[in-house]
Amino acid sequence: MAESRDDPRVFIVEPDQRGVIPLDAFHIPSRLRRTVRGEPFDVRVDTAFEAVLDGCAAAQGPDRDDTWINGPIRRLYGALHAQGFVHSIECWRDDRLVGGLYGVSLGGAFFGESMFSRERDASKVALVHLVARLRKGGWTLLDAQFLTEHLSQFGAVETPQAAYLRRLAPALKVRPDETALFAPMSGAEAVAAALAAA
Repeated sequence: MAESRDDPRVFIVEPDQRGVIPLDAFHIPSRLRRTVRGEPFDVRVDTAFEAVLDGCAAAQGPDRDDTWINGPIRRLYGALHAQGFVHSIECWRDDRLVGGLYGVSLGGAFFGESMFSRERDASKVALVHLVARLRKGGWTLLDAQFLTEHLSQFGAVETPQAAYLRRLAPALKVRPDETALFAPMSGAEAVAAALAAA
């Protein structure tokens, strides 16, 4: 992370309590299920990574008036994306990017980095599609970094760092089917896959 957009430094954050979204206990609120099934957005993967990064950097909230995505971080994630380690899940409406998320995939672990919405539920729809694709492909860990009220509605939990590291080690050895990230998926299929019994 960086302190601000103009900060030239990057620092590593290792929280005592790690936010994790359990892939086998993912929850989708009822209204959001209807939204995802209704397919209000065209969901794409890795078609506009830089634009997703821009959207995440521009996103502001009550606890954030500047971004942690500075120049060095942009270059790092851009290079990792070019190597196939970073992916974006994008929500489009009328050929306009209206929301999405991006993260790093290493073995069977996916590290969610940031998300944004320009229209209601766009980042949430992207998250449902991400979880569905991770489950179909055999990923075993979805790291959300920090537990937030926004993520808790999906079943996210806090995990002590030591317990998290015990889960991370075997997840890194998993070899998921990465084609699952890119396969076409309807809204109904996304809901079903995200909620399927383990």
